[in-house]
Amino acid sequence: MAGSMTIPSVPISATEFQLVLLRRMADLQPQLVEEARTRLGFDVSEMRAVNATWQRMLRSRNSRGSLGQVHSVLGKPTEVIARQVGDVPCRCEQWELALWPELRFEAFVGPGDMLLKEHLVRAPGVPRPMLRTLDDLTPWSCVLGDVAVAFGRLRQLEGSAPTRDLALVDIDDGSGRKVTVATEYVYGLLQSARLYEQ
Repeated sequence: MAGSMTIPSVPISATEFQLVLLRRMADLQPQLVEEARTRLGFDVSEMRAVNATWQRMLRSRNSRGSLGQVHSVLGKPTEVIARQVGDVPCRCEQWELALWPELRFEAFVGPGDMLLKEHLVRAPGVPRPMLRTLDDLTPWSCVLGDVAVAFGRLRQLEGSAPTRDLALVDIDDGSGRKVTVATEYVYGLLQSARLYEQ
């Protein structure tokens, strides 16, 4: 019936799923996104079409839910890691992605298969980047977890969208003085870092 939403008979591929992630990053790092899209072999219109298909899949009356859609596209996780949040058993399901071989796409799953968070994390066994100063915090060089390990406690602020995180971190400016830096992430991947002015 015209106007009804149904899941496409062939869901997007795992390669195309990376375009969904890139689409969310395009506002903050358009040049990096363009280079990555080109490496994947897609043009701008194809990226828009894939994103539109993904949104239709999520909104469909036949939707399997956010986690189900991730499974339908990415398949069986590369790794499943048990996590405990207080007394609540959770799990992290991780997949490899070609664009970021040192990272994994992770679905953080709570009770009842509720998808709590989707983000990029450092792959097991891959050394974290050396982060010491603001100059080291270049776009796409690290994930939120790397920054937390390098600089200690992060002060989380509300992001501008569900896929975005904003966190403040105190960093030595090179002279022994601490400065506060605002770091912004999309799907957990660093997009920008700048001195924070209240």
